[in-house]
Amino acid sequence: MTRDSTILEDERPLWQWSATAIARATRAGEITATEVTEAALDRMEAVNPVLNAVVESLADEARARAAALDADDGARGPLHGVPVTIKINVDQTGHPTSNGVAAFADLVAPDDAPLVRHLMAAGAVVIGRTNTPEFSFRADTDNPLHGRTHNPWGRHLSAGGSSGGAGAAVMAGIGALAHGNDIGGSLRFPASANGAVTVKPGLGRVAAWNPSQPAERGLLAQSMSVQGMIARTASDLHPAMEALIAPDPRDPFHVPLPWRGAPLDGPIKVAVSRDDFGFGLHPAVATALDAAASALSDAGYAVEDVDPPLAFETGEVGYRALLGEVKALMGPDIATHGSETLNAIFDAYFELFPPFEGTDLLRAFAQRSHYARAWSLFLEDYPLVLTPFLLRPFFGAGRDAEGIDGAREALGHAHWSFAMNFTGLPAGNLPTHVADLLEGPQPIGVQIAGRRWREDLVVDAMQAIEARIAPVCTALWDRMGRTAPEPSPHPADRGSGT
Repeated sequence: MTRDSTILEDERPLWQWSATAIARATRAGEITATEVTEAALDRMEAVNPVLNAVVESLADEARARAAALDADDGARGPLHGVPVTIKINVDQTGHPTSNGVAAFADLVAPDDAPLVRHLMAAGAVVIGRTNTPEFSFRADTDNPLHGRTHNPWGRHLSAGGSSGGAGAAVMAGIGALAHGNDIGGSLRFPASANGAVTVKPGLGRVAAWNPSQPAERGLLAQSMSVQGMIARTASDLHPAMEALIAPDPRDPFHVPLPWRGAPLDGPIKVAVSRDDFGFGLHPAVATALDAAASALSDAGYAVEDVDPPLAFETGEVGYRALLGEVKALMGPDIATHGSETLNAIFDAYFELFPPFEGTDLLRAFAQRSHYARAWSLFLEDYPLVLTPFLLRPFFGAGRDAEGIDGAREALGHAHWSFAMNFTGLPAGNLPTHVADLLEGPQPIGVQIAGRRWREDLVVDAMQAIEARIAPVCTALWDRMGRTAPEPSPHPADRGSGT
């Protein structure tokens, strides 16, 4: 079988190939979708017992899908034969949308969510469904239904949340792409924890709806929650996100814009902020930020130290407003169906970010336009903003469940994350440094925010950084090959699983 000469120079196993390389080779007939799918399934079988990232294997469906793709002589999509995973809080026909909640374990989806349709239309092969915390509302991934997802870097680190299964899976080599979603950081937390790359799309960019949902989500949830992809390299986000942004009439507020916007004149200006909001910036995070800024400058970007407006206030008001809506609309379900651990975590969240209620909540909803306008005006001058993501290295597994101090470390300083959801702006995350800390090595991610509906600019900037700072996946795979932790116990053997 003839293969692309650039691939011949790289004898890595198929499960390590990028989505871009897989799609190029399968479309050209140099490898088959079946070969790629079997490699991904073999990798899943080898490492998932340790990680518990994929909680529902779709091996049989994936094999049938790959065989059908190989037999079809028609047009081949941009993700032809690429193995992907879907998070268990999104509908996929015939599979439960449990959202990590035992009471919803039998909530079987009657139809596919828009993003599942779009990935399939692009030629992707879904190999499994990934873990999430209860109600997808923690910065860590653990639940009584499926148990804990572990970070492939080691058990000194949380896998992040809520798309922790997705982040751990893609970095461990279980699929080249992983679906996730983000209402306050749920794409970017796992990317930062596991060393992955993602872009949280802006409001309206990706059509979203679950056919199984019994009622519409709250207004702020509709405005802050978005669907996206987690990858190992920024280059893979271009074809993945271009496929994902296709229209679907079931989302009446989807914005039907092309992936690529108009080119900008001259060097693109990047504002770099090291604002720590008085919490302190860890030296490892400062190193990662400096590395990213230096790489962008070397790539020809005009990098300046400038703080965007109202960053802390945007995040603070935004998260307090979101928790106000959650308390009013989801509070009864969380109290009834959530574990004691989850309810205790929410008590800590409510102490850290007192939820707005009543008229104050309505005022916060209205104030959202004020913050979004201030950011939009700033982004006219600086189309990209480079910031820390978290102000310190990632926390340990279960840290958010260790009272108010644990919740504060996990979530209490994440204003750079919350601000992007409240304003509806795109924001990417990628690792630019691996810190050798006392607890063990860990990737350190930075955030790049961008103009509204210009996710392409964010991904381009992350690509420019990657051309100068290598992705961390190879170092991770080398580490995984040298360590062999025991498989996770089955949730039934773990008591509550929290």
